[in-house]
Amino acid sequence: MTTTTLDNPVWHSLTSQHAALAITAADAAKYPAAIAPFAAVGDTPGRAATQLASLIGDSESVYLVGVAPEPPAGWMLEQGKPCLQMICHAPPAEIPGPPVTEMSELQRDDMLALTALVFPGFFRPRTLEMGRYLGIYDGKRLAAMAGERMRLDGFQEISAVCTHPDYTGRRYAQRLVSQVSRGAFERGFVPFLHVYHDNARAIAVYRELGFINRRNMPLWSMHKAGND
Repeated sequence: MTTTTLDNPVWHSLTSQHAALAITAADAAKYPAAIAPFAAVGDTPGRAATQLASLIGDSESVYLVGVAPEPPAGWMLEQGKPCLQMICHAPPAEIPGPPVTEMSELQRDDMLALTALVFPGFFRPRTLEMGRYLGIYDGKRLAAMAGERMRLDGFQEISAVCTHPDYTGRRYAQRLVSQVSRGAFERGFVPFLHVYHDNARAIAVYRELGFINRRNMPLWSMHKAGND
């Protein structure tokens, strides 16, 4: 296990723990669009750009994290908002709070509605296949959620950390991220995550739980030219 694999997390996820979910073409791979909008090339991109383009639909746009190739003719690679990658080296303390629900297909519509409201575009109808998701309900209303996304040998990404605007300030995110992270450690995975630099509230939550800065991560979107 080496942290250098986190420099190209999508690739190392799709070629290890999530290989069963991967759509591949030699040195390129992607998640099905219904699972996640992420694709990747190997650590030495070279000719992988054409292979990657062969995996992307005409109307599809994918995100690449950390490593990206020069786009082939007819394709656009656009620099996105860079992220901060954070990592946690010890299980965080358990945060007290209301009961936590283990999410399943029965709660899928609730999860899609919350992520569409708070952080649209990344959580898809089949994202649940990537890992474990937890939620906090207020009656029938999903107030907050968090879960697992990319999984590499030795590392588990924490993602989909969302709190409904009506429930902020109640430490629901802390409770859920703590539980998801502790569960990762119990299974032998070190948790990491990505967050935009300007999301000061989320960064403060993660630091409270023991996450530290690892590195800045470039982010790109790739799509066919004219597909804007």
